[in-house]
Amino acid sequence: MTSSRPAPHGGGSRASSAGLAVAAVARRLGVAPATLRTWDRRYGLGPSARTAGSHRRYTPEDVARLLVMRRLTLEGVAPVDAAKAALEAGVEELEEATEEAASAGAEPDAGDDAEPDPARPAPAADGEAPRGRGHLRALPGGGEGAASAPGHVPGGSASGRVSAVVDAALAYDQAGCDDLLAIPTQGDPAAWWTEIAEPAWQRVAQRTVLAGPGAVPEVVLATAALRALRDFTEAFERAMVAGGAPPANHPSRMRKIVLIFAAPDEVVPLSAHALAAALTAKGATARIVTGPASTHRSLELVTMVRPAALVLATAQRRPDLDLIHAVHEGFAELPVIVSLRRDDAASELPLAATVQRVRSFTAMLHEALAVVT
Repeated sequence: MTSSRPAPHGGGSRASSAGLAVAAVARRLGVAPATLRTWDRRYGLGPSARTAGSHRRYTPEDVARLLVMRRLTLEGVAPVDAAKAALEAGVEELEEATEEAASAGAEPDAGDDAEPDPARPAPAADGEAPRGRGHLRALPGGGEGAASAPGHVPGGSASGRVSAVVDAALAYDQAGCDDLLAIPTQGDPAAWWTEIAEPAWQRVAQRTVLAGPGAVPEVVLATAALRALRDFTEAFERAMVAGGAPPANHPSRMRKIVLIFAAPDEVVPLSAHALAAALTAKGATARIVTGPASTHRSLELVTMVRPAALVLATAQRRPDLDLIHAVHEGFAELPVIVSLRRDDAASELPLAATVQRVRSFTAMLHEALAVVT
């Protein structure tokens, strides 16, 4: 017997009285099945119906509460608070969530096979309240769920993929994060960064989690992102050479090189690596300066490499600009591109035609390409 609370109407779905399997509900919400299992385990937002074979099924009311949960998490509400609101939602709110999903074209598929879950407690007996609801606390980790299956993009959209990447990082699922962030050989690293990796990085950085020793969500995400960029670049270069182009270190390709610096103290300069891969995909050559580099050492590198352009790629709000001033003083004709989103930080740049301030990753890429192509 399901909950005594009135269930919202199905919004035109093909749900049968037996309810929906986890895969069908996951597709309707645009999340990974593993995310639904995590919401069930952590917050009690699980299926409340079972078939004769003890397969778990989601009722229309279960789905409506999950829709509320999903909407709130996408709006930035903490998962534990979103789950509480979903569990306490009244009939009108549940009906509204169902109608919104129906108007957006979401329609569950009732034909999927359900999956038995021996770890879930047996359903409540007739007349009892559903077990576990309203009494579970969020476990340490702070994630919305686990990663999706390898190669699966929840909902087939960028926002769904970002959510899945965040889920994987917060669940410390390195393999899942690697799969979700992989860049196809014919992919676009610039779009990958601006639409997937950077939004996921920003969301993970904003989360406060209770982690165990060695568990750092940012490290999981950074490792996956760097691996994706490295694998893409290596595959792209192999294809270029196979097509008759000279190798990456050939003098003909090193004549117009973009030298990319990160801001001092930026531990993981992901935007710098993303820019290098995006330039490679456009046929340009780029190198990233990693590790500690004093101003003197940085000037030595510029002298040695003789780049066509220098870029400071950073996510910091007010980066140290001593390097930019030193390079401009020593190489006044060298085009310098600096990524600064804050107008007040831009006032600290040298006033020169060769020093270009940009506000976005896309602009940084376009300015660098304008110099070397």
